[in-house]
Amino acid sequence: MHQSKTYKTLGLMSGTSLDGLDLAYCHIWQTENRWQYDIKKTKSVAYDDDMRDKLKNSIYLPADELLIFHNIYGTWLGKQVKAFVSDLNLSVDFVSSHGHTTHHQPQKGITFQIGSGQHLANACGLKTICDFRANDVALGGQGAPLVPIGDRLFFGGYDFCLNLGGIANISFEKEGQRIAYDIGLANMILNHITQQHRLPYDAGGRLARSGKINSDLLQKLNALEFYRLPFPKSVGYEWFVQEVVPSVTEAKDSMENLLHTAIHHICEQIAAQVLNNTQKPASSLLVTGGGALNDFLMETLQKKLGNRAEVVLPSKTVIEYKEALIFALMGVLRWEGKINCLSSVTGAKRDCTGGVLYLPSF
Repeated sequence: MHQSKTYKTLGLMSGTSLDGLDLAYCHIWQTENRWQYDIKKTKSVAYDDDMRDKLKNSIYLPADELLIFHNIYGTWLGKQVKAFVSDLNLSVDFVSSHGHTTHHQPQKGITFQIGSGQHLANACGLKTICDFRANDVALGGQGAPLVPIGDRLFFGGYDFCLNLGGIANISFEKEGQRIAYDIGLANMILNHITQQHRLPYDAGGRLARSGKINSDLLQKLNALEFYRLPFPKSVGYEWFVQEVVPSVTEAKDSMENLLHTAIHHICEQIAAQVLNNTQKPASSLLVTGGGALNDFLMETLQKKLGNRAEVVLPSKTVIEYKEALIFALMGVLRWEGKINCLSSVTGAKRDCTGGVLYLPSF
């Protein structure tokens, strides 16, 4: 059996939920033209309150302060990599870093992920590939979502791949093309509600389970204009602050009722997309991201899908580190000069190879 070179790469991901930095050390190779992976080691580094606040509020920084923080955060990322690699004595070909999105306004032709690649490379002494979204945006695309290339190459056996981070996004094949887009809200609204009560999150959805539906809020959330837009479409933190937070604040209900309502809303929107796009009597829906660990959310979703689609949960490692794994793959594809951004997903003029390579200073 023909096997290609095995790449030893370290994928880094920091998502909109701001819970921390995910590191996934992966071996990635091709066997008979099929990409394979093995997640060897993982680590999640929680953000302290200071870093979380800085990341959350970086959207409001003046340009010079934002660029200073871009460099500081890049150095911080490099230090986390260096500690992880030396603690476990890992052999790494290169680091593939997503960075942390501060500005995502593709309609203006901009998307910005902080975490300077040069500072990162210098701080860990390893080749670093980052800035995966810029080329796609330069070609008129949304620069998001990027994970669908990994859904196709690693998880193509499932009819749908759903990721529940701060935002819910989905990807699937339709008429030979990968289609993917942000459905809308996921953990962002749930964490916002609990954080108003000084709780980081609702473990397992236990609080949500004990609540009741606030029908007025449910109606408002389901009426959000974003849900009616055609895809390709993607959404960011700015949208959440402007369009969603005011409705949640105005609802003035108990935390449990707000959480319960938000979960019903999230599941109704996801189920609508799956059921509208399913092409067979019973589909498989692979669910990853933090939301997959919310038992009440998973049960509610399965109820709304009925027997038309089955919710499938992979190993906890894949649930928690799938995005970091796929950024590791994106780095490999960039290294090989292969396509890693799909225009069928982002709306760009053409498929492209995204990512910039930084060499550490010696």
